[in-house]
Amino acid sequence: LQKMSIIGLVEKVIFNKETQLNARIDTGATMSSIDIKLAHELGFKKKVRQIKVRNAHGRSVRDIVLIQLNISGILIKEEFSLADRSHMRYQVLIGQNILNKGFFLINPKLKN
Repeated sequence: LQKMSIIGLVEKVIFNKETQLNARIDTGATMSSIDIKLAHELGFKKKVRQIKVRNAHGRSVRDIVLIQLNISGILIKEEFSLADRSHMRYQVLIGQNILNKGFFLINPKLKN
């Protein structure tokens, strides 16, 4: 049986073994997302595919990139959609495509 890590609604994530950011944990989001400008600054430019997304602002098409990151000591490689998150509090959103892997339990009261 695999040991699970308990994470909160905001969790520190590490990209490229050095860039550390707070990410929003969102159990309602189907896919993880990263700010497009941040993704390019970190060198995540190679798109693997495109998807159609539906959100509060309507429908759009987003590029998908494959990113390796560390969450709570667990190294994960997963797809992220590129979005303009500059107006949002968190540049990174962790969605179900990562949360459903079975590595994490979410405690909404936990503060990082």
